[in-house]
Amino acid sequence: MHIEEFDELTAERAAEVVGVWAAVPAWVDAVVAGRPYGSRAALTERAAALAATWRAPDLDAALAHHPRIGERPRGSGAEADASRSEQSAMAGAEQDVTEAIAAANAAYEDRFGRVFLIRAAGRSPHEMLEQARRRLANDDATEAAEALDQLAQIAELRLASSIEEDA
Repeated sequence: MHIEEFDELTAERAAEVVGVWAAVPAWVDAVVAGRPYGSRAALTERAAALAATWRAPDLDAALAHHPRIGERPRGSGAEADASRSEQSAMAGAEQDVTEAIAAANAAYEDRFGRVFLIRAAGRSPHEMLEQARRRLANDDATEAAEALDQLAQIAELRLASSIEEDA
């Protein structure tokens, strides 16, 4: 959709759109309340500035229904569709890599108490596995910051794929 269309959506519909980018309720509300933006650049800038304020509780909120890397997202909504697209590289992963990612997911959840989050778009299954293993060595604060950065990258990519460049 064009930015003009986004700016004119009802608050409820705009919140549905923004919630797909990142399911952080206060962030969704703030992005929606900032309308009209008039340009995708202004929207992106505001969304990024607000994302820079995210903390661990925001991460936990966003991950409440987030699929694990390598698992098929459930449901038929826009968020599930976005996850399927982003994780498309996993469809061709070798069995040993798929199993190793599942083990890394379990170890990560045991260690940090949440789903491993990574910007899957543009990454191979091997890269995601390497990152999961590397991040298992992080302390809690470092890992929360890294996961929040990944969430912000995902939100920015989803925003860019759903709001067209200015005419």
